[in-house]
Amino acid sequence: MNRLALFAAAVALIPMGAAIAQHEGHEGHGKAADPVAAAVAAPTRTPANVARDRYRHPVETLTFFGVKPGSRVVEYAPSGGWYTEILAPLLRDKGTFYALQPTGSYLPKYREFLAANPVYDKVQVVAYPEETANIPANSVDTVLTFRNVHNMVMGGKEAETFKAFFTMLKPGGTLGVVDHRLPEDRDTALEKTSGYLKVSTIRRIAQEAGFEYVGSSEINANPKDTADWEKGVWTLPPVLRNGDVDKAKYLAIGESDRMTLKFRKPMK
Repeated sequence: MNRLALFAAAVALIPMGAAIAQHEGHEGHGKAADPVAAAVAAPTRTPANVARDRYRHPVETLTFFGVKPGSRVVEYAPSGGWYTEILAPLLRDKGTFYALQPTGSYLPKYREFLAANPVYDKVQVVAYPEETANIPANSVDTVLTFRNVHNMVMGGKEAETFKAFFTMLKPGGTLGVVDHRLPEDRDTALEKTSGYLKVSTIRRIAQEAGFEYVGSSEINANPKDTADWEKGVWTLPPVLRNGDVDKAKYLAIGESDRMTLKFRKPMK
């Protein structure tokens, strides 16, 4: 085995707490590091995922949603594990991380992803909807869903899914939503085909499920995205559905314009 392979194997076996502690040690003598920033900077993250931080702003996003060590957090549809690489180490020693993964092709792939690295040994995988009851009602501090509500809307599953979120959250708990943003003056019918949603649509869905609207952030905004692409949001990176046609143009635009919304389960 060459030196590069040995190094990669060693990194895969670094205990997550040690990896984060190592990062904190480089932050300065006696200065406490932000634990979210430390998790984002951990060496166990995939380089390709790190490269997308400039579009997804994980430190700012998780901080806005109030995620911190000791929290009980659910991520709905973690898919390939982009946020798992951050949330699992952040919550590994203090806290609980539930990966609420819809039943389908992503579920076995996600389990394989977790099994490949001991960093993820405490992630609790829950198949949705079959095993949702494994997350006790009124027990979770935060539910997160990143770029998934448009799929719920396209499949007509938004009401039941948001109700499930409401049930598992503690009174006062936070629902954090990030999704591709459709301008309010566009035809609502586009929400069924384009991958974009209006802010007003998500606010309505959440409020119909019982949530209170707390506020929004422009952390994940991209004013270069006009949200009027013939092939929907998938025209832009990372999908680049047009292949090499106008690829440089779409790469210059970057990933989609995204809303970042915070909701709360009422105390009573």
